[in-house]
Amino acid sequence: MASITNQPNDTTVNINISPIFISTDLLHSILSHQSLIQHFHSSLPSVSQTINTPSRQSYPVSPSSSLLVMPSWSLSPSLPYLGVKLVTHFPRNSSLNLPGLHASYVLFSSTTGQPLASMDGTVLTHYRTASVSGLASKILARNDSKVLVMIGAGALAPHLIKAHLAARPSLQRVVIWNRTMKKASDLAESMRKCNEHDGVCFYCNENLEEIIELGDIVSCATNAEVPLVKGEKLREGAHLDLVGSFKHTMRECDDEAIRRGRVFVDNEAALEEAGELVGAFERGVIGKGDIAGKLVELINGEKAGRMNNEITVFKSVGSAAVDLLAAQLVYDSINEKI
Repeated sequence: MASITNQPNDTTVNINISPIFISTDLLHSILSHQSLIQHFHSSLPSVSQTINTPSRQSYPVSPSSSLLVMPSWSLSPSLPYLGVKLVTHFPRNSSLNLPGLHASYVLFSSTTGQPLASMDGTVLTHYRTASVSGLASKILARNDSKVLVMIGAGALAPHLIKAHLAARPSLQRVVIWNRTMKKASDLAESMRKCNEHDGVCFYCNENLEEIIELGDIVSCATNAEVPLVKGEKLREGAHLDLVGSFKHTMRECDDEAIRRGRVFVDNEAALEEAGELVGAFERGVIGKGDIAGKLVELINGEKAGRMNNEITVFKSVGSAAVDLLAAQLVYDSINEKI
């Protein structure tokens, strides 16, 4: 395997590239939420202007299922890659005890167009989505945050828990809620068995409104179309992390949560896709001009993050740009070992 050489004033290109398949086990061994949070924090400001990311394309496969196509590329010498993620969203898979989201990711050279690698896009998405939330939590959550409330116990939930714990080591308790409490209980048990989190208490609770009041950080990863988080229940100084919705019909929190909080987004697409925000705009709860900033602006210090003991809200819908950066970290890490 060889990398492409394409530095300024250097036209040398190594054409002896064999595309590789990166197994799921290898992906897990390379990626960590801590390393990806750090990678996004250091890389996003410098490469965000060089990455081309068309709008996500969504095609209905059936009334309830869809295919999403997410391309992104950069011609920068520091990021000479082009990547495409194909995602299927089949929410009724829960009745089959299968995940609702599946994805595959392919990485190409943006210098020659040659295929470089393919990998499990589902796992890549879990890591990058959770790490984006972790980075936002690092910037927006209180430094003394003690309690994380995790709403949802699907495949993304353990990643979100680990990312928030990596970003906020002050966290001491994690409370998990899910519509099916058995899944919440199983997740709490699996997290207890994880050797990475000594001193952190994991448990589940079926009283959603009660545990929302406890959360210094409240993270949501569900397919909810009826709001689960009631804004009146959020404690002062809480940070609300909304991950699940990416359609107008999906909504994880009510208007009061949006009204009470200073709202930040991962990227501009959230203003057009997220049901919580689109609905709030239509109902006059807030305007687009009230959005306090995007993630890159927070990293750069262009927009102020937390102010005193306010409530902060971070809404992410995902981006092919962070997919590309995550795939870059994986591929470059493998090349460095050769």
